[in-house]
Amino acid sequence: MTRRIVFVTGGAGFIGSNIAARLAEDRSLDIVICDRLREAELGKWRNIAKHPIGDFVAPEGMFEWLEKRWRDVEVVIHMAAVSSTTEPDADKIVHSNFTLSRDLFRWCADRQRRLIYASSAATYGAGAQGFVDDNDYEALVALRPLNTYGWSKALFDVFAVRQASRDYAPPQWVGLKFFNVYGPNEEHKGAMKSVAAQIWPHVRDGHSVQLFKSYRKDVPDGGQKRDFVYVRDAADVVEWLMLNPGLNGIFNLGSGQARSFEDMAKAVFKAAGREPAIDYTPMPPAIRDKYQYFTEAKMERLFQAGYPKPMTPLEEGIGDYVTHYLSQPDPYR
Repeated sequence: MTRRIVFVTGGAGFIGSNIAARLAEDRSLDIVICDRLREAELGKWRNIAKHPIGDFVAPEGMFEWLEKRWRDVEVVIHMAAVSSTTEPDADKIVHSNFTLSRDLFRWCADRQRRLIYASSAATYGAGAQGFVDDNDYEALVALRPLNTYGWSKALFDVFAVRQASRDYAPPQWVGLKFFNVYGPNEEHKGAMKSVAAQIWPHVRDGHSVQLFKSYRKDVPDGGQKRDFVYVRDAADVVEWLMLNPGLNGIFNLGSGQARSFEDMAKAVFKAAGREPAIDYTPMPPAIRDKYQYFTEAKMERLFQAGYPKPMTPLEEGIGDYVTHYLSQPDPYR
């Protein structure tokens, strides 16, 4: 009997583990996780502990494993990346986010296996060009990311589009420009966790929370806005893409609505049944000049392609996150 393998890089990470959990509901699929779990006490292994997996592969053994099993691989979901926007080692970022992705794209093209990969809203930089997921080559090269992470993701988007234009691409290739994703299984991320996850212990324990002050006259403290998207929506979109193998290209994946960090904090307080108590703290000087004050995904392209579900409103997503995960003894999905 032929196995139907979905190979998920970064599958023990935040978004990857949520995708793996969703796809594992289909018992006809074998979900193979490629990742590093690192220190056991960080609990990253718990992200995948509740769902059956077909195999676990170390990143350095990825291509050897794929070569042995390629006939059974239905799709590669590439979520692995160095995602820290403050990572100082540019070579490490480029190797992980571009070089490895490039080689995986070529492998999928050669073996004619489908590829769904993680891009990022960080490719848009300060948003001077807007937040439209235009796949035109000139539009992609015109983007100006603010950090090495965003640049590495933009570099791979351009590579993918160029390869596709030369008819050297996987039978399905889709890049997803994730905006600010929040939800269960982000405990291991430390300082890179969503604001909701970071402030939860303070809200739970009856304390006030801290948000950054604003350094723009037209934006109040806590009024900096992001497109916050619930990780459940990310899993929904990937599952839908797997069911629509004829769809190709790069798509935004956000809620489609910019909301302030103050809105998010108030939603956490509301879900906890508490009145908001918010203080404002100075933003670290190192990030002030590179700080995004506004992001908002233009989602028309995904919906025009046929995606049928509305995105989860912030208050609904935070309510679900707090009620079913953050407030529970076992917060993992």
